[in-house]
Order: sequence, then C-alpha cells, then structure tokens
Amino acid sequence: MRLTGDAARRIATATITSAALLLPAATLASAGSAATAGSSAARPARPVTAYVANRSSGTVTPIDTATGKTGKSITVGGNPSLLAITPNGKTGYVAAGNSDTVTPIDTATGKTGKSITVGRRPFAVGAIAITPDGKTAYVLEIGPSGRVIPINTATNKADQAITVNRLYTTEQFCVIAITPNGKTAYVGGLDSANINAGTVTPINTATGKAGTAITVGGWPDAIAITPDGKTAYVADNEESVGRTVTPINTATNKAGHAITVGSSGSSPFAIAITPNGKTAYVVNIGSDTVTPINTATNKAGRAITVGAAPKAIAITPNGKTAYVVSYFPDTVTPINTATNKAGQAITVGRRPVAIAITPNGKTAYVANSNGDRVTPINTATNTTRRWITVGLHPDAIAITP
Repeated sequence: MRLTGDAARRIATATITSAALLLPAATLASAGSAATAGSSAARPARPVTAYVANRSSGTVTPIDTATGKTGKSITVGGNPSLLAITPNGKTGYVAAGNSDTVTPIDTATGKTGKSITVGRRPFAVGAIAITPDGKTAYVLEIGPSGRVIPINTATNKADQAITVNRLYTTEQFCVIAITPNGKTAYVGGLDSANINAGTVTPINTATGKAGTAITVGGWPDAIAITPDGKTAYVADNEESVGRTVTPINTATNKAGHAITVGSSGSSPFAIAITPNGKTAYVVNIGSDTVTPINTATNKAGRAITVGAAPKAIAITPNGKTAYVVSYFPDTVTPINTATNKAGQAITVGRRPVAIAITPNGKTAYVANSNGDRVTPINTATNTTRRWITVGLHPDAIAITP
C-alpha cells in the first residue's frame, strides 16, 4: 500500500533521526556515569529524556524515560514534525513547517531559545541533521530549488544557505545524512531536470560547498550511512523506476550498482543499519516487507513480511532486534537480526509513525499520530506498557544520549 502527501512524509525521525543519529541513525551513546577528570568520584548519570513533537498542538512533550512521566509541554512553532538532538544531549532542535522556523530547546531547563528563521515559504523545513561534533545543524528547505541552511549551534544563528544543484525537494522526498566523521553531509531530493530520477548531493561541511550531484534511483526517501562511514545507502522510493537501494562510495562519491529490494509493488521508504555495520534493513512500504542487505556484498536477502504500510524502523543498541512500525494495522513488528525472522506483532496506538529506542535499549517509544499517545514497548518482553498522554498528533520522537 502506498502513502502519499503529508502522511508519507512523516517517517519520523527514524529515517531522519536514524540518519542523523546512526548515528544515527545515526547510534546514541549510553548515558551512563562518567568519571570526573582528576577525581575518582563519578558524576551522576544524566537523565535520559524522550522528546515528542506534537504536530497539531504546536508543542514538544518531554518524557522522563526512567519514570515514564511527562514534563511540562514546550510551545514551539506551528506544525512541528522534525526533531534532532545534539550529541552531548544539551540542545534539541525542532523544525516547525507552518512558521518556517527551527526552535532550540535547552534540555536542562526545558526552555526554548529564540526561533531561527529558515526557508522561504510554509512547510519549508524538510529535513534536519546535526554533525557528530554537535557544532552545526543542517536544515533542508523544501522548494523548487534545493537549499540547505547551516545553523551554528553555539550561536543559534543561520549561516549562509548552500544551494544544492539539480535538487527539487517536496514534503515527501527530502533527506539529510551526515558521515560519522562529520566531513560530508549527503542531501537527497528529486532531480530538477528529471523528476523520475533522484539525486544525492554531497556537501563538504568544512567549506560549506556542494559537490557534484550523484544520480540515484527515483525519489530518494531515506539515506543511512554505515558506522565506518564508507557507504551511504539511498532508498529509491519509486516503483516505476525499479524499487531499488543505491549504495554510494563515500570516498569517491560514486554510485554503485542498484540493489533490487522487496517484491512487485515495493517502494523502499526507510533504512536502518545495525551497529556492527553488517546489515542494512530496508522498509518497503508497497509490499509490506523489510529487506536485509548484506553490506559486505551488497546482496539483498529474503524479504521479511511485516504489517501493512510499514513506515519506520529502529534497531536496538546491541543490534539484536529491529523494530518496524506499520501504519494501518497499528503494530510494531520485532525482527531477530540473527535469524531475520519476524516475531509476533505488537499492538500499539492508532496510526504509529515514529519510533525511538533508549540508549540502554530497554524501551522503544512509539508515536501514535492519530490521537495524543505514545506507546512504550519493553524490549525484553516485547510487551507494551501503559500509554503516555502527550500533545495532539505526535509525529516524531528523539531521545537524549
């Protein structure tokens, strides 16, 4: 089943958070205690907080992951649907489409800073990712000419926009992923010269210069980069041009041979890579499957059947389980990464769209967009805990490291 429009765009920070934090998706570090320099005493562990963007409420709800209790709602711009948190966990950035802004949140106080204006029209913010050193947040503007706006996280000022050649971005097809060494940001969108093809443009983060656009399959919807930074995998979400994933060699910025995934009707929609870098899991929204790709050979394995309209995926920090969110049956399917077998589907709230997992791997939080709830999943038992009330229409989740 194929989703279009605003519903399809909201893949949650799994693709964007995963890509920005696979890090992360780009993988969040454990928030355990650290030894104090020059002292044998240990600092207290920093609280781990899940932040939930509530699209219709214009708010962000913090959840204490130790207690499951919500904090005071944080008002941000209209239609917030994207979240990213700096690697040190001190600042969250919330992209709000209706006001063309990015709002910084001090995670220690829950206070917002001055909103940063980006973009040039409503729904202008299409993707956001933060460099591993936490110094720059890159925001992709939706529009007829692709532009990326860097934000200096020390000053929360927008720097000069970077024009991304041959790139047209829409609410559905735009994404940013940054290499683990922070040297290159890869920006995906439609090719302005041929909208049945897609491109990925590398940006040198040291110079702010865009490189030559790399042609991939149609309609790039997600990018995930291996932990060693050697390969970027691009989901080509357009059935008519091949239902493929394109690997890019990050050393040469050359596209490799496209990898066919799923079955007839597949539309690759999201990607997550195991922490050991051995397997990339591709969510195929058209055929209701997930395809594992062996990253050493770039060969696709047997597709794994999950629930209808899978939209997002997240992998536990130990790499043992991948959780796949399915929109219409309101389920999350666990996949054992050792066997590539799907476990029993877990029923969650209505219309789940996003998932994020705590750094200790014990809890997965699922945003249920049709309502005002987040469903916690105990990953040891694959059972749900009591749902948590947040704002209206939660669309994205990010968790502090």
